[in-house]
Amino acid sequence: MTNYPQRIVCLTEETTETLYLLEEDWRIVGISGFTVRPAKARKEKPKVSAFLSAKIDKILDLEPDLVLGFSDLQADIGSELVRQGVEVHIFNHRSVEEIFRMMGMLGGMIGCQAKTEQLLDELRAGVERIREQAASLPRRPRVYFEEWDEPMMSSIRWVAELVEIAGGDDCFPELRDKALGKDRIIADYETVIERQPDIIIGSWCGKKFRPEKVRERPGFDRIPAVQNGELHEIKSVNILQPGPAALTDGLQQLYAIISDWAGRQ
Repeated sequence: MTNYPQRIVCLTEETTETLYLLEEDWRIVGISGFTVRPAKARKEKPKVSAFLSAKIDKILDLEPDLVLGFSDLQADIGSELVRQGVEVHIFNHRSVEEIFRMMGMLGGMIGCQAKTEQLLDELRAGVERIREQAASLPRRPRVYFEEWDEPMMSSIRWVAELVEIAGGDDCFPELRDKALGKDRIIADYETVIERQPDIIIGSWCGKKFRPEKVRERPGFDRIPAVQNGELHEIKSVNILQPGPAALTDGLQQLYAIISDWAGRQ
């Protein structure tokens, strides 16, 4: 065991939640200040970073064996820690399958392959159960999932995939593979109106979804989702973190919204 990291700093929530699910949270010595899952992590662990910035001196004081981050957005944090002699791994998972891969890699890094495989099997089984249930729905709705409102931004790949697993069709499939948010911006209201979504789901990255603001957009009264009151929120903590939360609570909430719509058609 001494060959594996004993002191880990998690700059993102999904790695923190994974280690808690594996009952390996004793290794965590620092977390992101945005972490809310699991709730007890906020009480137990020092907060050493935001998402785009970190308290480098505080992280160094914790003497971590490993720091875990996510994507190009945390590249500057990672490079500064590397220059200070800290071992860093930046994950870059953007799809459902890559979320599973990230968790598998993390389990391997700490020498807990068997326990991790058991967790992954359970999560995969849950995803497949919803996929099977969704396959029997009488209709598939067109779903516009909005990550941000000003400017409007469509969903990243793992969210679009979860929408489809839950029984919907993503309104902007051509944008899903764009890793950067700026590349998923929808320039004008008419573009959304033309797609005629049956359901609009907002998850405004930590900001409360305001359905009344969506209804007030010029021309949106021509959209079925607005006409039928199908404006819903899934909190970003449950679906915009590419980890266990999205595969469980996020997917279950998507299915609840979509199956409820389908049942009324």
